[in-house]
Amino acid sequence: MDNLLSITTFIPTIAALILVVFLRGEDEAAQRNAKWVALIATSLTFVVSLFILAGFDPSDTGFQFVEERNWLLGLKYKMGVDGISVLFVLLTTFIMPLTIAASWNVTTRVKEYMIAFLVLETLMLGVFMALDLVLFYLFFEAGLIPMFLIIGIWGGKERIYASFKFFLYTFLGSVLMLVAMVAMFADAGTTDIPTLMNHQFGSESFSLLGIQIVGGAQTLMFIAFFASFAVKMPMWPVHTWLPDAHVQAPTAGSVVLAAILLKMGGYGFLRFSLPMFPIGSEVMTPLVLWMSAIAIVYTSLVALAQEDMKKLIAYSSVAHMGYVTMGIFAANQQGIDGAIFQMISHGFISGALFLCVGVIYDRMHTREIDAYGGLVNRMPAYALIFMLFTMANVGLPGTSGFVGEFLTLMGIFQVNTWVAMVATSGVILSAAYALWLYRRVVMGDLIKESLKSITDMSKRERAIFAPLVVMTILLGVYPALVTDIIGPSVEALITNYDTALADGHAASQTAAVSH
Repeated sequence: MDNLLSITTFIPTIAALILVVFLRGEDEAAQRNAKWVALIATSLTFVVSLFILAGFDPSDTGFQFVEERNWLLGLKYKMGVDGISVLFVLLTTFIMPLTIAASWNVTTRVKEYMIAFLVLETLMLGVFMALDLVLFYLFFEAGLIPMFLIIGIWGGKERIYASFKFFLYTFLGSVLMLVAMVAMFADAGTTDIPTLMNHQFGSESFSLLGIQIVGGAQTLMFIAFFASFAVKMPMWPVHTWLPDAHVQAPTAGSVVLAAILLKMGGYGFLRFSLPMFPIGSEVMTPLVLWMSAIAIVYTSLVALAQEDMKKLIAYSSVAHMGYVTMGIFAANQQGIDGAIFQMISHGFISGALFLCVGVIYDRMHTREIDAYGGLVNRMPAYALIFMLFTMANVGLPGTSGFVGEFLTLMGIFQVNTWVAMVATSGVILSAAYALWLYRRVVMGDLIKESLKSITDMSKRERAIFAPLVVMTILLGVYPALVTDIIGPSVEALITNYDTALADGHAASQTAAVSH
């Protein structure tokens, strides 16, 4: 089927245009219609994306379903997926209908709310499919706008502060990336991503302002891209925008932010940093590994001190992304397999945890941990689902959370045992904060008067959680669903990385001898 990627990407935008053109008024019928149009469009996008998976050949490590046309001003519109990106496309299309269903209680500016999410879905899918630097940058940056509006208009009391902080952090990080992209085009003469992945950028060391730049231009380009992806992940110490954004965002905004938007940073490292700047990656790896290890321990300790449920889960996200960056820069099969698996798994688990907070926030309009306690007495179904995702977040064997952490730790152990030891302590700390949260909110006697009339989950809420429960357990019991698809592409990435490193070192030695 031709143009399958474009069809998948732009169904949500077409639905958004339908809402803009045909839907008028703010009455109840118009609100209901806006919700149904968004739900049908996102569900249809998911169904169409399943055809991508059905036609995808994991043994082919190149890009598949490639679409290419000339665009404005000589720019190219080029899309494609490989084993690394195809699952992120599916994760995005899987999560979006659930976030729309979770937004059924929204009553202010419903049409605009649904349009923002539909446009955001198109832009996120574009990031994972773009095979041209300019196209990637446009999708990557444009995604900030709907998220900025979602936090700024439908967020909590401090929403303006949080939305500007989110926008400025992520935008400023990306300015350096744009400079590097211009330099790459000047060097390679193309913006085609598959071509750039095989282009050897300069790696001869030189002196800049009296500082010796080991790895030369590659290291500088790596740092420029790293600035953008590290903020997006977010890595310590540029993670401070995330807790604010999560706390102020509406429930659906938090789900999309945690489940999909954070993954763009990890995807960027795999698509750009390792294949295009191997020498720069090697030079910077020790720093990245220790930043990741510090992030895991530090943010886990900060999570223990939180009084707001969303903030605690937000810090937990930063810790889990620490495992991802460690796995990626271990640059071996287990590490990168584990990093991708962890990102997919974290999409289901963290999305579900934010939905769990949303369920009780809808009833009590507070996220303070102290406002709850003993919910198991009134909400047994909720207590069960919350427990499953708490355990998955900790990394209980049998859940998808275990597989990703185990593989990344195996990968990092082969590279740096000290980093592995520090990171492993994060597993213990994550159990501490997650179980502490669960005990205070769910267990114990129901003492507070305000909670005595609280109702258990509705059918709609149970239906939203059902697919997340299935995926979390299925991937925990049968991880080959993911590893079989990503394995060959990851193997090819590592082989190319090792070869490029060897070639780069050889070229550097030859240059040194000739001098």
